[in-house]
Amino acid sequence: MSIDGRPTGPLAGKVVLVTGAARGIGEHTARLAAARGARLSLVGLEPDRLAALAAELGPGHVWFAADVTDQAALAEAVDGTVAALGGIDAVLANAGVANRGTIAVGDVEALVRTVEVNLVGVVRTAAATVPALIDRGGYLLIVSSAAAFAALPGMAAYCASKAGVEHFGTAIRLELAHRGVAVGTAHPSWVDTDLVREARADLPAFESALAKLPWPMRRTTTVAECAEAFVRAIERRSRRVYVPRAVGAVQAVRSLLVSPLADRLVGRTARVTVPLIEEQTRALGRGFGASTPGANR
Repeated sequence: MSIDGRPTGPLAGKVVLVTGAARGIGEHTARLAAARGARLSLVGLEPDRLAALAAELGPGHVWFAADVTDQAALAEAVDGTVAALGGIDAVLANAGVANRGTIAVGDVEALVRTVEVNLVGVVRTAAATVPALIDRGGYLLIVSSAAAFAALPGMAAYCASKAGVEHFGTAIRLELAHRGVAVGTAHPSWVDTDLVREARADLPAFESALAKLPWPMRRTTTVAECAEAFVRAIERRSRRVYVPRAVGAVQAVRSLLVSPLADRLVGRTARVTVPLIEEQTRALGRGFGASTPGANR
């Protein structure tokens, strides 16, 4: 901090664009980055919340209503950010959703929407922001998950999308290195957000299954802890981020998590929990959490 009270760290004066910024991890990361001197471009589907957050953060921050599956809307948000703030130094591709149900029971459109937002949305966000990042030798942090390392019954689309995000990030890291752009992937386990709380409330069988997972996969991290890890990653241009850090150990043994032995062990629980999840999904009557913006249309 300088003598006049202004932040002087790695983010001071930097422009950070965050998708899914209206709530949860995106909102908290934006707040923390702003507190460290960054200027924020807040992108999401809830204009009232985005406007309120931008106003709270103060002058020098902007917001744009955009669906990450809409390339034209993302392009407008990027162009608007560059026009208002002069460029983009870092991007957090954070927007994500999680559907309810299995491949046999549930809305197929909800499964498809999950992949579209979580994976295709990341691809579109990267494509829209890369030219601006190249101009400044910037950093792109895309949010995968610990779910990229292990398949969980009842989360097929979510796990698939996050695994895709991980590999997409690994590939474009190599594509963009010679252009001066660094790419990181973030792998949080369960974080105490609306998305996770509503999933547990909507499907009690799912909550019961999570409680039986080995540590650290069953641990729930605070949003503040996750935001701190993400901001630190942006400051350091990190290649990988694990939240909590012990998730890195899970990644190291990922081959065991998709082995025949894992199939047998997880399958014992799945034979009980999957029928319950399907029964509860039918009773729920919707494909997403109640607060998921744009999903329950």
